[in-house]
Amino acid sequence: MELTDYLRVLRKYWVLIVALVLVGVATAAAYSLAKTPEYSSSAKVFVSTQSSDNVSDLTQGNTYSQQRVKTYVNLVSTPIVLQPVIAALELNITAGQLGGQVSAVATPDTTIIQITATSEDPVLAAELANTTAESLTGVVAKIESTDDGATSPVKLTRVQEANVPTTPGSPNVPLNLALGVLVGLALGIAFAVLRETLDTRIRNERDIEGLTEIPIMGGIAFDPKAKQRPLIVQADPKSPRAESFRSLRTNLQFLDVSDQPRSYVVTSSIQSEGKSTTAANLAIALSDAGHRVIIIDADLRRPKLATYFDIEGAVGLSDVLIRRATLEDTMQPWGRGALTVLPAGAIPPNPSELLGSSVMQKLISGLEKQFDYVLIDAPPLLPVTDGALLARHTGGALVVVAAGRTHKNQLKGALEALVHVNASVAGLVMTMVPTKGPDAYGYARYGYGAGYGYAEDVKA
Repeated sequence: MELTDYLRVLRKYWVLIVALVLVGVATAAAYSLAKTPEYSSSAKVFVSTQSSDNVSDLTQGNTYSQQRVKTYVNLVSTPIVLQPVIAALELNITAGQLGGQVSAVATPDTTIIQITATSEDPVLAAELANTTAESLTGVVAKIESTDDGATSPVKLTRVQEANVPTTPGSPNVPLNLALGVLVGLALGIAFAVLRETLDTRIRNERDIEGLTEIPIMGGIAFDPKAKQRPLIVQADPKSPRAESFRSLRTNLQFLDVSDQPRSYVVTSSIQSEGKSTTAANLAIALSDAGHRVIIIDADLRRPKLATYFDIEGAVGLSDVLIRRATLEDTMQPWGRGALTVLPAGAIPPNPSELLGSSVMQKLISGLEKQFDYVLIDAPPLLPVTDGALLARHTGGALVVVAAGRTHKNQLKGALEALVHVNASVAGLVMTMVPTKGPDAYGYARYGYGAGYGYAEDVKA
């Protein structure tokens, strides 16, 4: 991922990131409030050795003292030092428990030992530090004494007494809150990046460009009222969504610079991607531009165009293919007369065989001579083979891709299905594109439904 991708992820998941930051702050605050305050107090002990005024002896003595300091630091946590402290302060704890409250460190490059004690009682914390320093002084004097009873060459002097602390050293509320912010921010960013990386759905044009070089003909913006007004070009011709279909019409016209047939199959990878409304609105936009257009409902499993155009759909394409009705009897003019609709007709038991027959091929060839544009609304490519069979006999397929719904492997599989039958892809049309946010493209939406099957099994 590039820097721009990370910025897009942050913009896309900023609510999640802020929520996790707030959770981190709340957790840190709750921990700080629940934790009992502890006070810390420190005493310092100076370690020295008896030596002559000779410079060499002084240097050796100082080096010896620094070496012994490391030993005395470890000696602080032993029972020989802590037991006298327990006895002196009349504590009802063991040396091991007291060792958890008392610690010692050596100041680098010095012979000073700092003894720190912590307790919920600030007075006790100071007493523990001072008493431990006193006990260490006595223990060192005792164990460093020579066998003949001579005075120990090492001397410990308490140079700083522990004072009673006025403020607790733990919990450190500002530090805890800062850590809560950092941890929440890190988790939020990590989760956002991981979710974006694992998300295989197509959300923007960059995702499509990473899969195929097939051009994107346009995009249709998300419209929450699309189901109530599927024919937006007719219902609200001045709306931005209607304008997007006119932009799609313009881009489609640029493909017609050669003598290839102006017949296109409008299909998709899966159901609910908005292929039927895309085909219907594109047909209206083309007819509004003065072109003679026929739109055919070749979705013989789940036809919708008759409902969208509010026409009689009992007799249509299936009846023509089995020669139960003529083409002239089933085609119905719509609007101002430049658009003709051929509904699906009766639902047959063998739609793939009918759509792949030579009769269907001759029908398309004949309509290409009568109309400027022939648009065929075909079923999705992955559930059934109908769309691929039809695309082979037309000028190309317009594959609808729903942003946020279609997965990358689904689009890839749909395009491969067209390649396997030697069908060309005229272009891709993005639908359901968000109008705001990092994935905004600037166009519209409509869905295919909750399932895919025959009309009798699925609600229209």
